[in-house]
Amino acid sequence: SSCIHCSKRCFYEFMFVGKFVYTDYSVTLMIVEKKEKKKVVALLSGGLDSTLAVKMMQKQGFDVSAIAIKTPFCDFDCGKGCGFEIRERADNLGVDLKTVYLGDEYIEMLKNPKHGFGSGMNPCIDCRAMMFKAGKKHMKDIGADFIISGEVLGQRPMSQFAPALKTIEKESGLEGKIVRPLSASLLPKTDPENDGIIKRKDLGMIRGRSRKEQLRMAKEFGIDDPPNAGGGCLLTDPAFSLRAKDLFGHIHTPTINDIDLLKIGRHFRLDKNTKLVVGRNKDENEMIEVLALPNDILLEAKEHVGPIALLRGYGVEKHVEFAATITLRYSDAPKGQTDIVTVQKENTLTEISVSKAEETSYRKFRI
Repeated sequence: SSCIHCSKRCFYEFMFVGKFVYTDYSVTLMIVEKKEKKKVVALLSGGLDSTLAVKMMQKQGFDVSAIAIKTPFCDFDCGKGCGFEIRERADNLGVDLKTVYLGDEYIEMLKNPKHGFGSGMNPCIDCRAMMFKAGKKHMKDIGADFIISGEVLGQRPMSQFAPALKTIEKESGLEGKIVRPLSASLLPKTDPENDGIIKRKDLGMIRGRSRKEQLRMAKEFGIDDPPNAGGGCLLTDPAFSLRAKDLFGHIHTPTINDIDLLKIGRHFRLDKNTKLVVGRNKDENEMIEVLALPNDILLEAKEHVGPIALLRGYGVEKHVEFAATITLRYSDAPKGQTDIVTVQKENTLTEISVSKAEETSYRKFRI
């Protein structure tokens, strides 16, 4: 409960300090010793595992503060609604939530991750270490004792096996300070356990990819609509990974704008310096217009419903006609005739008359 003297949530312990006995009655005096709850920081993805980790610590009396990590490739404000879900999740858990964005430093790490990639272009060990470093800073800022996460031993092939978990602790400078409540009884003791702050009997023994035990725990904690796994990363998606590899293979240091463009459209690598991105729907067309830079060229069929295409790179002018044929190909213009495609660069608008491209002419350029 909340302390009657302040807004903090505290434990109360009662201690006898004296007992006075009289002829007809006795009086016992007590004092109340007030102790603040110990603080911990939780890496919160919004998924079920991290939610349960928070619940487990709260059940043991800890004051939990959450931190959510955004990267250019794992963004809970990506338009799918998960940004609001993680905020709502924190509110439902009754925890403060701080968001941290890892932008340029994340892209720099991705150029040459110390511990390599997974099956796609996912640098999971280096990524997790960066997240825990952000958590470490927040831990120091609020005076917390340790960090928790919803990681489950053996759940993910690259970053959630015992050696990888140990490496992540070392790289983040948090050896002994990371508690993974769902699997902690299967892992070496951490500093909080050695110091008697937490007990092994209160920690979980979950291993592997099955969600059966988590769903049982969700029911036990009264979570009526258990969320799916949180923290989805685009770099684990095979199709997106191909685009990312192509981008990093041709640009030494991509920008956030370059990364955002990877998330939409059909992509074509026309030469080592030039790329074409063709929108697939109205929303993507609008995003392409927003992301267009001053030197980019925008193409669109003048008299037919179709995509907006973006041509980016050096010497793009030599690819305008070919890009126009591809743009027209994805419009509803009929085959076998020429049509006009508008070509816009900054405030200059011109027109070009072309025919639809045949698939054989552009298939080899598709990423």
